[in-house]
Amino acid sequence: MECKKTNFGQEHKKEMRAVQDSMDVLSGKWKIPIISSICYYNKRRFSDILNDIDGISNRMLSKELKELEINQLIKRTVLETQPITVEYQLTDHGLTLRTIINNLTDWGIDHRKVIVGKSL
Repeated sequence: MECKKTNFGQEHKKEMRAVQDSMDVLSGKWKIPIISSICYYNKRRFSDILNDIDGISNRMLSKELKELEINQLIKRTVLETQPITVEYQLTDHGLTLRTIINNLTDWGIDHRKVIVGKSL
């Protein structure tokens, strides 16, 4: 399988810019795991996401969730409960990442088999 080929030059620069734009939004250690947690369960509370992701601090999770919200990938909903509960879910725009998340999951499983020789 080959990477998508088009005319090089301006078209290639546009594609490279698109890849860079994507990486700017999704880069870092935590964004993909956060999106994956929300994607898998559809709606997640802050504490649920915190429990799903090993090693992330409260402060870092809060920061990353805010960035994902600014980029319109997740929606934050405050529920009128005691104590107040906050739920996160993917927006319609965020749901467009579902295929990428599924492909990353499949690739990660295959990669582990190749490198480590173990199944998950």
